[in-house]
Amino acid sequence: MSFLFGNRSSKTFKPKKNIPEGSHQYELLKHAEATLGSGNLRMAVMLPEGEDLNEWVAVNINRSKWTSPSDGKPKLAVCPWESVDFFNQINMLYGTITDFCTEESCPVMSAGPKYEYHWADGTSIKKPIKCSAPKYIDYLMTWVQDQLDDETLFPSKIGVPFRRNFMAVAKTILKRLFRVYAHIYHQHFDSVMQLQEEAHLNTSFKHFIFFVQEFNLIDRKELAPLQELIEKLTTKDR
Repeated sequence: MSFLFGNRSSKTFKPKKNIPEGSHQYELLKHAEATLGSGNLRMAVMLPEGEDLNEWVAVNINRSKWTSPSDGKPKLAVCPWESVDFFNQINMLYGTITDFCTEESCPVMSAGPKYEYHWADGTSIKKPIKCSAPKYIDYLMTWVQDQLDDETLFPSKIGVPFRRNFMAVAKTILKRLFRVYAHIYHQHFDSVMQLQEEAHLNTSFKHFIFFVQEFNLIDRKELAPLQELIEKLTTKDR
């Protein structure tokens, strides 16, 4: 299944879950939206007082800004760049440069000359394989979607507990999503600038980094490809 945005795919990404209005997750989402809208990204990522960390991480990974109109059909917010949902943000951002990220231009998934990523999911592909960037990212996003659709891992019903390994899976999801940012910055930033999307990319990445730093969700060594940028984006907010 081809998963990504862009002209190369006839399918577009459509999140399958909607947060019921009045549920606890809905209230958490509204809190995240309100703090993010304040412009203070450090505040926006902080765990609300008295809330469960697993649920907070799940909402930030797995939910987009949705409205519940009278027809009952969920609709994506007009400005996806302000979404509190990292998965959707990264999909949208990568979708803007898919015409430039091709089998020919990106025969390997890399983040500059020092970092190359090989794909394995531990199930259908157990031994890491070398593949092009668009293929790697398609594998990655499809794998993430499969995790998000797993009700035992990301429960959408009130009162259903998170699995014991939830945080380990969440960390793997975030680590792999970081690699898409790293690839975009290292291999396609000229295209991002040409499209005048650098402000959106920087804001999205800054929000992402503040979140993973707040809860220590990605090992520092995994952030090395963008460490200099991370320091530049975050220093003035300390």
